[in-house]
Amino acid sequence: MTTTLPAGSTGRRMLNKVPEVTVFFWVIKILCTTVGESFADYVNETLGFGLTNTTVLFSVGLAVVLALQFRARRYIPGIYWLAVVLISVVGTLLTDNLTDAHGVALWVSSTVFAVLLAGVFAAWYARERTLSIHSINTTPREAWYWLVVLVTFALGTAVGDWTLELTGWSAGASILLPASLILAVLAAWRFGMGPVLSFWLAYILTRPLGANIGDFLALPNGDGGLGLGTLVTSLVFLGTILATVVYLTVTRIDRTELAAPPTPEEQAVRS
Repeated sequence: MTTTLPAGSTGRRMLNKVPEVTVFFWVIKILCTTVGESFADYVNETLGFGLTNTTVLFSVGLAVVLALQFRARRYIPGIYWLAVVLISVVGTLLTDNLTDAHGVALWVSSTVFAVLLAGVFAAWYARERTLSIHSINTTPREAWYWLVVLVTFALGTAVGDWTLELTGWSAGASILLPASLILAVLAAWRFGMGPVLSFWLAYILTRPLGANIGDFLALPNGDGGLGLGTLVTSLVFLGTILATVVYLTVTRIDRTELAAPPTPEEQAVRS
């Protein structure tokens, strides 16, 4: 199966750069969001790097990994999921900087990121006529994809923290709301809601779910957590991510291998 590109689409044609949406996709996505919360807190607070230095450090790392991701012509699990881990940390830090360093209220940052996400989706669709992750096979589409992913992490962080601020729930109880909303999205998809809308709603909601799981594991017992600490939580989840990525690399079970059709010029060269 191939995906037809709109007339205005430009960029290098390649195999689909995003994995198939399987249970492994969602497991690693939630693990990545947990690491984004716990590892950012560990470097920022425990190691004492501070918000600014931590943001610069991970932003540079993200830029390097995204450069490798964009140079690749197909989905490579190790590079792709390392990019997701780093973008989860950077997205978390964007919201933390606004809240902690600049005093921006969480309802304001939640609103701003929601409007920004809607704008990016609108621009992406206007340009490419699709928001499907099964068509990430040109450089522009991949750029739109990663921009959306970054904003979803920032939005998920802001909305998750705002919800906790409003409800005052414990770390354990706070897991229930995003988990329930994800189940509602799953049910709506089963009853006919579009797969693209269902995917992106679930993708946004996994951010607060993963962050709340991270808080529950890391926070002291007196604060309603399990007391594992941010370092242990980060190492356990990073190790699980690594093991899963190795499994996917060996088995190749999440490859879509969907290529864009050749241009007339490319077809002429081939023939």
